[in-house]
Amino acid sequence: MLADIRITDLGAIPDATAEFSPGLTVLTGETGAGKTMVVTGLRLLTGGRADAGRVRTGAERATVEGRFLLDDVAEVASRISETVQEAGGELDENGDLLVARQVSAKGRSKAHVGGRSVPAGTLAAATEPLLTLHGQNDQLRLLAAEQQLRALDEFGGTAVLKLAAHYRSIRGAWKTAATDLQQRTEKRMERAQRADQLRFAIEEINAIDPVAGEETELAATIRRLHDADALRTAAAGALAAIDGPGAVAGLVGGAGDADDEEAAAELLGTAAQELRGATDKELQGIGTRLDEVTTTLADISAELGSYLENLPADDVSVDELMNRQADLRTLTRKYAPDIAGVVQWREKAEAALAQLDDSTEALEQLRADVAKLEQQVAAAAKKLTAARTKAAKKLSTAVTSELAGLAMGHAALSVDVSALGKFGPDGQDNVAFALAEKDGTNPRPLSTSASGGELSRIMLALEVVLAAESHGGTLVFDEVDAGVGGRAAVEIGRRLARLALRHQVIVVTHLPQVAAYADHHLHVAKDVGHGPAASAVTTLAGEARVEELARMMAGLDESDSGRAHAAELLERAAADRAGWK
Repeated sequence: MLADIRITDLGAIPDATAEFSPGLTVLTGETGAGKTMVVTGLRLLTGGRADAGRVRTGAERATVEGRFLLDDVAEVASRISETVQEAGGELDENGDLLVARQVSAKGRSKAHVGGRSVPAGTLAAATEPLLTLHGQNDQLRLLAAEQQLRALDEFGGTAVLKLAAHYRSIRGAWKTAATDLQQRTEKRMERAQRADQLRFAIEEINAIDPVAGEETELAATIRRLHDADALRTAAAGALAAIDGPGAVAGLVGGAGDADDEEAAAELLGTAAQELRGATDKELQGIGTRLDEVTTTLADISAELGSYLENLPADDVSVDELMNRQADLRTLTRKYAPDIAGVVQWREKAEAALAQLDDSTEALEQLRADVAKLEQQVAAAAKKLTAARTKAAKKLSTAVTSELAGLAMGHAALSVDVSALGKFGPDGQDNVAFALAEKDGTNPRPLSTSASGGELSRIMLALEVVLAAESHGGTLVFDEVDAGVGGRAAVEIGRRLARLALRHQVIVVTHLPQVAAYADHHLHVAKDVGHGPAASAVTTLAGEARVEELARMMAGLDESDSGRAHAAELLERAAADRAGWK
């Protein structure tokens, strides 16, 4: 619900604030006072086109700020919150949405949502679920076929909307499969060549069968083979010095002579043993350190033994390893900088090859899939058409009934559902609204048969019908009562008031019969002084409201009879509204 709006330097309004309440709010005032500037301000808050010509004369910019309450629109509140958060903004501490639009006299425009500067499109996405405008320009949208189809689907409710969603899903799958089949058929030679290339590369890699990281280990092994004798001699000598020649014999061959010299480990052990029984603490400390050295020496001995065991054997061919290294380099030269990358490249190539399967069997299966999906699309479209045709009859009857009370009793709304001739994005239906005679004959397109005022009343009738099962949101009507009066004006007021039982409704009107049904009455007055004309917005109640209705009745605000008639209008409207509760 729209809580309030502040307008600064827009048209004739230098600075005005209007607060809105639930139910029906009317804006009245003299012609040219600036009523439409309120609607213009609301249009700016929905992302509408910014017109520098609307900036008040002498001002640098015009600003419109609005606050929306989200309590009554729980079904869209989460979506709006997500839009605001994605834009970097946030709802205020009460969970309300604050939006603003600024238009400079030079033509530039700025938009803000939740305290964040955003494109006008983001502003529109945030406010579109909350605010719907019905002015002369907005009514032109009713002439578009896609808008008429959308209105019919909305009237059809969940049943039609689910069928439409199912159709779009099936059609999307069908279009994807059909496009895939077309591309595979038209580019079969190119795809076959690509498949051969991938298949050759995969076979080449598989023939070598590389392992990630293998090239690093292989290079280290080759280096060791080149220096194997020297490395073996050094490691064996060190091990013999630690554990004695006998410890090396089993690793490098030869019995060795264990009696030639004592091993370092034995000498250290003897030294530690000598000190272990000493009573002097200093010698005991040295003995402890010798034990630590002995432990470290044992670890070194084990590492040297492992090193000798892992040295390449004499029977390993360096040539074989170098040939393997050359094979790996061939792969890294063609497919990736290292073997790990080559392995990954093969995995991707295998996946791509599976997608390029253009064998006769694969194409036949794809054709069968496309044909099956097309049948499903046709079945879904048929069900959707049947549901729309049924809803079209109900919509025509309901809107025609509403038009009878809106000074259009001679007319009927014809809703025609015809074949589009193809499976379009929204079905195979062409939906057309037309004005017909009361008996349904001689239907003519709205674009050629309805005046601006009639379009306004058709839109109002549609809103009343469509709102029967919905709740929440703000509907704004401008010029909805153009060209009517008398009893028809009363009926328009009643319908707007009934619509306001489920929605917040804001109406710009010049008819006292409509204004009498309002829950909240705003008046826009112009003050003409020495400078540019200025308008202000005030709330009317009590006697002030009676006087305004009397003024609207051909300027009878100073007439006792006029005020009496205005008071009578208010009493009758209040009685009507009381009967609906």
